[in-house]
Amino acid sequence: MTTEPTRALETFDNPRPERDYTIRMTIPEFTCLCPKTGQPDFATFELEYVPDRLCLELKALKLYIWSFRDEGHFHEDVTNRIVDDMVAACQPRFLRLTGRFNVRGGIWTTVVVEHRETGWQAPEAVTLP
Repeated sequence: MTTEPTRALETFDNPRPERDYTIRMTIPEFTCLCPKTGQPDFATFELEYVPDRLCLELKALKLYIWSFRDEGHFHEDVTNRIVDDMVAACQPRFLRLTGRFNVRGGIWTTVVVEHRETGWQAPEAVTLP
C-alpha cells in the first residue's frame, strides 16, 4: 500500500450490517492552507458514523486526510467536502464530522456537518442508573 497522500477512500465490508453501531475516530493531524494568506491551518476532526454495508479503511483515511495539506481551503468548505467524499465512499446510515480548527486571529472555529440516510432513525438513547 502506498504511503503517499491520495483522495482514494477505501472501504471494507461491514462485519455486522444488520446492527446499528457507532464508529468514532479522532483525527488530530489535519492540515491545509488558508486560502487568503497561505499560512497553515490545523484541525482535529471527530468522526462518528453508523455504517451500512461498508466501513472506511483507516490507513486509506489517513492518506486521504493527508492529501489536503498543501491546498487552500476555507474551514466550512473543506469539512463539507470531506463529508461528501466519505458519504460517496461508504454510504453510511449516519455520519457526523466535527472540525475543531486551531485559533487564528484570536478566533476558534468549529464546523459540524451531518449526513443522515433517508428514513434512518437513531435508536433511542439508553440511560442506566
